[in-house]
Amino acid sequence: MAKIKRPKPKTKIPKQAKKVFSGVLFDIYQWKQKMFDGSTSTFEAIKRKSDSVGVIPVTKDKKIILTKQIHPAREPFRCTVGGRTDPGETPIETAKREMLEESGCVAKSFVLLYKNQPSSKIDFAVYVFAALGAEKVTKPNPEPGEKIKVIKTDFEGFLKIATRADFRARETSEIAFRALSNPKYKAWLKKKLGL
Repeated sequence: MAKIKRPKPKTKIPKQAKKVFSGVLFDIYQWKQKMFDGSTSTFEAIKRKSDSVGVIPVTKDKKIILTKQIHPAREPFRCTVGGRTDPGETPIETAKREMLEESGCVAKSFVLLYKNQPSSKIDFAVYVFAALGAEKVTKPNPEPGEKIKVIKTDFEGFLKIATRADFRARETSEIAFRALSNPKYKAWLKKKLGL
């Protein structure tokens, strides 16, 4: 797969911005911004230290793999396989690593379905891949803060699960809602998923 260009942030943090907070996941910046009437105002933006990757694995027998997860201090939720990029890791490397960790699967090929900067105030990119020909090669090995159950479903089941209120991968929900409302997009998505 060719190198994937990172989507541009919707708000550019200027060079003169001052970092006012540095956390585990986020840095917060502030700067004085000149307004249209000549006055100034304090602007603020967040830079997340890692991007996110979601993966929709499709098995050789045309089943889509999703997950049911429990994390500390959160309600249980359903989700795609995926997670944060590690330092120096490309989105496709994250997709492969997370799929192996959370489902125990590897895939023959990956197709980029979606990339975006979903927020106007946070520099944070999200990527969604289809993983075609996924097959289980090992037992899942989730992180210590994850309890994960693998769910296998067909395409219509995928659309139903991805549009549930407890589905946490917003970008995949967006893909599913679009497929439900647009027959041409639904046909495109099925083709991209190899179905």
